[in-house]
This record gives sequence, structure tokens and C-alpha cells, in this order.
Amino acid sequence: MQDLLEAAEYLRQRLPDFQPEAGIILGTGLGALAKEVAVQHRFSYAEIPHFPISTVESHAGELLVGTLAGKRVLVMRGRFHYYEGYTMQQVVFPVRVMKLLGIRHLFVSNASGGLNPDYDYSDLMLLEDHINLQPTNPLIGPNLDELGPRFPDMMEPYDHSLLRLAEEAAQELDLGRYLRRGVYASLPGPMLETPAEYRYLRTIGADAVGMSTVPEVIAAVHMGLPVLAVSVITDLCAPGKLKKVDIADILRTAAVAKPRLTALLQRVLEKL
Repeated sequence: MQDLLEAAEYLRQRLPDFQPEAGIILGTGLGALAKEVAVQHRFSYAEIPHFPISTVESHAGELLVGTLAGKRVLVMRGRFHYYEGYTMQQVVFPVRVMKLLGIRHLFVSNASGGLNPDYDYSDLMLLEDHINLQPTNPLIGPNLDELGPRFPDMMEPYDHSLLRLAEEAAQELDLGRYLRRGVYASLPGPMLETPAEYRYLRTIGADAVGMSTVPEVIAAVHMGLPVLAVSVITDLCAPGKLKKVDIADILRTAAVAKPRLTALLQRVLEKL
């Protein structure tokens, strides 16, 4: 808790007149939204006390402070993953700091594999639920009572009102044909799954699979922070559609979806 308070105070002292309304986490290959932010301050993760450092090549590793769609935002250009060797407490550290700084909504994006046979490349999936298959979670250990309860309820991990706003926004932007609702399975990675694992994940009810997001969502729910999360479908994992992919393929597919994701999140922010 002391580390969290020190990180928050470092940023607060440098942002004396800035009261953030929303936090945004940009996932793999999805940094285009950052170009739409009217940036007032830019912090490298390395300069913020106790912040982890992004090690994934496509993650810029900086916190942007500014306005987007008329709202004051904190934007993470790059996130942290368990597979990088960080603890779950480190993975969710920035989310907790953003909450201490006053954000009232959290928006999360990720690149994921599509398990649902109806999905196509560059579709956007609104997370309505998840399956946590990570080996641990950020609430293991002593509870930080200052942040939330020992036993948070996960009945509504993704805020229903934000989901409705996102669907309204997609219709207004003529993005409805690209928008899905589904269940996200989070695995530790960094390797992609085997064909048998994809079949298993589909059998247990997952529509998409990735290596992130759920830890941050658990931390957000613990703190009473409403969440909207969007997966960009960057590869297809259903039987008959599965093929070998590498990170370059994933980044190319994510690039097609960037304008859709950017427009969607901006419109949702406008509607808040």
C-alpha cells in the first residue's frame, strides 16, 4: 500500500490541477488511440516510483495524461503480463494507482484469439464475462482494506451500463457488423495454445482467449471501479480456421481494427 501511495503522490504533485475521469489500458498492437489524446503530460513508466517496466516489444511503456472525447484520461501505452515474470500485484499496480488518482471508469483493450466459429479477423468483442485460468490472482495474500473488501463479488465483472453504451456507440458508428459479445479466457502464456487446448477452451464456454486483462479487471472490481473491456480478434482458433501465427501476423490484424476500436472508445467516452 505504501508503494501505491508513493506512486500516486508522485503523479499528483506533477498534476496538481488534473482530476482524471477514466483510465485506459491499450493492449498489444492497439496504441493508435493514444494519437487522439490531447496530451498534457507524458511519463515513462521508468520514472514513476515502483512502476513495472514494459518488456513486450509492441508496448511503448508510458503513461499519457490529457483529454480524449472531452474527458480527462490516463492512458497506459503498454501493460504488464504475468508471463513477463511480474507478480500479479505488479501487473495490476497501475490500475490501483489510477484509482487512487480518482478515475471513475476503466477501459481495457487486448488482442485475442477467436474461439467462436462465428468470429472473423479484426472483429471487436465486448467482454461480458471471463474465465480466469491464470495460476494466481492479484488478491492473493493480505487484503488491502483501503482498496476493497476481502471477498469481492464477481457477478458483474464488466459493467452492464458500459456494455449498453458500447453497443449504442457501435450502431451509431455503423460498426455493428464487427461487434460481438462474449466470454474471454485468460491464460498465462507466453506461448499460444495447442489445438487441443483451443477445443477445451471452447468446450468450457470461452469465445476468445488471451494472456491479459483478467488480473486488471479483478483489481478494478475489488476497488468498485466499473470496467469496459474490448478484445480485438487477431487470429482464429476454431476448428477448420486454425493456422500457425506469429506476433507479426497478430500486429497486422490488430492494425486493421485500430480505427474501429479508437472510434468506439471515443464515442463511449463522449456518452458517459
